[in-house]
Amino acid sequence: MEALLHYFENIPSSHRSLILVLGITFFWLLEGALPLFNFRYKKWRHALPNFFFTLTTIAINFTLAFVLLKSSDWVMVNKFGIINWLPEIPLWLYVIIGVLLLDFIGAYLAHYVEHKVKPLWMIHLVHHTDHEVDTTTANRHHPLESLIRFAFTLMGVFIVGTPIGIVMLYQSLSIVATQFSHANIRLPKKVDEVISWVIVSPDMHKVHHHYMLPYTDSNYGNIFSVWDRLFGTFMKLDRGNIVYGVDTFPDKKVNGSIAGLLKQPFHKYRKPTTVKADK
Repeated sequence: MEALLHYFENIPSSHRSLILVLGITFFWLLEGALPLFNFRYKKWRHALPNFFFTLTTIAINFTLAFVLLKSSDWVMVNKFGIINWLPEIPLWLYVIIGVLLLDFIGAYLAHYVEHKVKPLWMIHLVHHTDHEVDTTTANRHHPLESLIRFAFTLMGVFIVGTPIGIVMLYQSLSIVATQFSHANIRLPKKVDEVISWVIVSPDMHKVHHHYMLPYTDSNYGNIFSVWDRLFGTFMKLDRGNIVYGVDTFPDKKVNGSIAGLLKQPFHKYRKPTTVKADK
């Protein structure tokens, strides 16, 4: 565990980029072999706006990385934050608790707030208006959302008290986990269900991308599924009934355009439709 933490404390930018590229490549190929939906789309054409927003996310995170580093150094020097106030515990448990709590604050809580605060929801719409959800959708976030997510991660660093090694480990796990949960892959239902008791599985997250409430406001988890189960935001919907997109923004042409997506947060808010949930 010490070696792992040391590696992530000093992880080169090239290695972080490699994790991103290899993850997309692996799940992109797996989608061709085990597709959940047989989309009638040009895969590269669909991926272009998603890759654009991936690059903007990378640019923002790399530009602000020094803030995370300085903040992590500060909490460690001052012994600040939850995991630094705990009695002495084994390193493996220290790391697991740190990653779990960062996942809660930096991802689950951020995601929940984005769905509940109207201006933030309008920004988050860019992620939800993809009509063909696949592994490239994982990083489809408006630049403003990238800043919001960074702010929550930074808040998590102070509240949890995580060293930079845990922060980098969490972010690396997050990249792969979101690529996996968004991937257009069909796992055996039983396998997917078992996985969803620990981490967010593809079928579990696809429910979140259904185009109508209450399903859109469910399954907010990023890496771990425990938060949705703990806070009552876990929902099920048969994958055959899932329709992607958002009912208030149905225009596929606009939703597939970089220019249209950049403008999306500045549209007038429209109240989503709510349907009766399956039991």
